[in-house]
Formats: sequence, C-alpha cells, structure tokens
Amino acid sequence: QVQLVESGGGLVQAGGSLTLSCTVSGRTFATDTMGWFRQAPGKGREFVSGISWNGGRTAYVDSVKGRFTISRDNAKNTVFLQMNSVKPEDTAVYLCAAVARPGIATTPSAYDYWGQGTQVTVSS
Repeated sequence: QVQLVESGGGLVQAGGSLTLSCTVSGRTFATDTMGWFRQAPGKGREFVSGISWNGGRTAYVDSVKGRFTISRDNAKNTVFLQMNSVKPEDTAVYLCAAVARPGIATTPSAYDYWGQGTQVTVSS
C-alpha cells in the first residue's frame, strides 16, 4: 500500500520559517518525481515546487522563488520543503505528490499518488 505522509505544518508568523516533510512508503521513492502543491480555502490545487528523482532538477512557482527550497533524501524516502520569509498568502494545506515519470509536471492530474496534506497558517 502506497502512503505519503506529510508533517511539519503549523502556525508561523509572517517572515518566519517552516520545514515540511513528506515520507513515502510502499513504492520505489528513488525513481519518483516529487511535487509539493497547496490548496487554500475555496481555491484550486496550486503547484508550489517539484524535484526530479535524483534532486538534479527543481522547479518553483514564481511566488515562492527565492523563499522556498525543495530537497530530497532518497535513503530516507523523504522530500522536504524549506519555507523561509513566509507570507500570509502562503496559508494553505500543503500536499506532496509522487509520479514515476521523468520531468517535473506542474498540473495535479500528472501525479499518481498524494498525501493527506498538512496545514500551514501564516499570521500577519
């Protein structure tokens, strides 16, 4: 059974930092492209960042470039999202997703497996 479990969310003040983790089980994590998405109340699921199977390529939505950093540890089946200088508009449920295909897709439908999400709330 494939499981993606996110952790690390919480309440943080604007300008602060937070690190999200997503641990994968039940599949060959080291060959998966991984993505982070977020969904705010009443809005669709938005691509935030993605990373290739070996970490050699990354991608970010423009609104988080220079503030967020994605990384992965294939030995621990875990992908991370370091969030710095957070803003109230970063408030959302953050979800990780996996797909066994190369290339960092930015659309949710391209990903085959999803976690349940972790809430990030940024206070002003």
